[in-house]
Amino acid sequence: MSAVDGGQKLRKELGLADVYAISTGAMFSSGFFLLPGLAAAQAGPSVILAYLLAGFLIIPAMLSKAELSTAMPRAGGTYYFLDRSLGPMAGTVGGLGTWIALVFKSAFALIGVGAYLAVYVEVPTLEVALILTLAFVVLNIVGAKETTRLQRLLVWTLLGVLAGFVLLGGWRLPDVGLGGMRTQLTPFMPFGIEGLVGTVGLVFVSYAGLTKVASVAEEVRDPDRNIPLGMFLSLATATLFYVVGVFLMVTLLDPDELRSDLAPVATTASTLLDGPAATVAVGLIVLAAFAAFASTGNAGVMSASRYLLAMARDKHIWSGFSRLGRFQTPTLALVATGAAMAVALVTLPVDSVAKLASAFQLLIFSLVNLAVIVMRESRIDAYDPGFRSPLYPWMQLAGVLIPILLIFQMGWLAILFTMGVTVVGIAWYHFYARERLEREGALYHVFERLGRQRYAGLERELREILKEKGVRDSDPFDEVVVAAPVRDLETAHTFSEVATVASELLGADLGLPPETIRESFIEEARIGATPVSDHAMLPHFRTDEAEGHRLVIMRSRNGVPVQAREEGHRVRALFFLVSPHRNPGQHLRILAQIAARVDADDFLERWLGARDETELRDALLHDRDLLSVRLDPEARSGELVGRMIRDCTLPDGVLVALVRRGPDVVFPRGDTLLLEGDRVCFIGEEAGLDELGRRYRG
Repeated sequence: MSAVDGGQKLRKELGLADVYAISTGAMFSSGFFLLPGLAAAQAGPSVILAYLLAGFLIIPAMLSKAELSTAMPRAGGTYYFLDRSLGPMAGTVGGLGTWIALVFKSAFALIGVGAYLAVYVEVPTLEVALILTLAFVVLNIVGAKETTRLQRLLVWTLLGVLAGFVLLGGWRLPDVGLGGMRTQLTPFMPFGIEGLVGTVGLVFVSYAGLTKVASVAEEVRDPDRNIPLGMFLSLATATLFYVVGVFLMVTLLDPDELRSDLAPVATTASTLLDGPAATVAVGLIVLAAFAAFASTGNAGVMSASRYLLAMARDKHIWSGFSRLGRFQTPTLALVATGAAMAVALVTLPVDSVAKLASAFQLLIFSLVNLAVIVMRESRIDAYDPGFRSPLYPWMQLAGVLIPILLIFQMGWLAILFTMGVTVVGIAWYHFYARERLEREGALYHVFERLGRQRYAGLERELREILKEKGVRDSDPFDEVVVAAPVRDLETAHTFSEVATVASELLGADLGLPPETIRESFIEEARIGATPVSDHAMLPHFRTDEAEGHRLVIMRSRNGVPVQAREEGHRVRALFFLVSPHRNPGQHLRILAQIAARVDADDFLERWLGARDETELRDALLHDRDLLSVRLDPEARSGELVGRMIRDCTLPDGVLVALVRRGPDVVFPRGDTLLLEGDRVCFIGEEAGLDELGRRYRG
């Protein structure tokens, strides 16, 4: 059992604003406040285009990470994706290498705090970086939510100042005039296309922090929505400020001055105003730079620690790094990350090493795009991302090639560093991790399609992820449960006998002979494809004959023996599910939602204590926004008998989802007449359903 399965889960505390803050804060540091001058020295005015192109070139990696994050929202991000797709050796290389790269880049960002503060006030750069490292480690130990509160404060401060910088710069552009701007932008590419392409590779890493949020996907609420949307908004924000900001620097500063300036934003701000106002403007830019570098460092500490956590869970490194501390955060992983950053700050030229580490990140971007191709081509039903990258596979093929080309633009030293980190990762895998692992990636499922082996454990793991994520809003889980026939078995039965009963109930609906349905259920159970828990069993299969999802619910007070478990094991709940072939992901999500409910601590008590069909369904629908009421003239619900749905007075936010009338299901319209014995399914907001429950069920 993994650490995740064993209860060492990170709390889901991060929302859309947190995802946006982590992604955005991880991008604005040296890329905006230090790099434009160096980039202009290589490309001239075309540095503006270089930033725009780099923003487009990051899109394949962003789309691929968004897809993988919604399919596998687990701590460790890139490590986890590579490990589960390309196998544990690729996971080891990606995990260790990315952790090393994040340590160097985060340390460099904190050095940048002191360097930019020196524009305004004399500070000891190294000491400031070490103090901030300690502060961010402590803050991350206290909790992810507390960390992201600071992250949001830093990012909103940064964006507020940058918005003012852009507006003020735009206000000054008329003073320059069209002729002046034309002069500043001519020649647009003084160093030719080679200079532009080389500069794209240089500034591309300015966007690399965009995907850093994937490492904390396990802590994100509703990852299917919040991760892709947060990343899209973040990329749009960064691209806008990069392109417009660099345009202002190019048009407002002397070209020679810009090319030698290591604080071009502060210099540009000083030209926008005169006298004391200019001093205030520079002070605000220094504040924004502090927020940018600090947010990058903080996001780096958070992300890097999740790589150690995820690798420790899988036994790639010492398992102690997977332990969560008092505040349910990876304390030891955070301390180790902070210690590594402190050592790097004291002993290494982190500015140079961080630039080399950017080349390794480009290699990881290439592998992440390859991971999406492997996961898609593995045809694993449980690979069910909430967001799917468009233009597959061309988007991913471009994402594989573009980073490789950019690495070669960075020179031989960057290539050798990338190769060195890769060799270290491979050596660690062979000499430490290999003998501790019994897992392979989805690549084996691709091989299986070619007649070779596959790793079944990955499918089980992905199904566990589906169980945690739950059904989507578009999934008809509630309708399937409410429409399902229920049978309460008072006497002992074998599995074959209950499968026969279920098959007879499903036969007429599916248009298949009951014997065919029964054999399908029994065959799935025989080959071990039927999920079985301590007190429940979920027989299921898919067929082209099914128009929609069909479920039969059965309770056995005496229990049904299960041959696949130890002798004497009996289950009290059985859920027979049949779905169409065309939507395997939805079939598995419905199955996973039933499994998640069955695993709840209070399920068996509610199940065995249910007095009728309604309460049996409620045991399965517990904690969902749904209420089922049987219309009985002798009970409170009798007042609805004989009414049309449009005439029923319902609380705000509550609707009638469907009506079960004997063996039939009626999907309601305004003129649907409610009859005695109907079971009416209401869906909506919790407060409204509570009111209806008191009104009609007491």
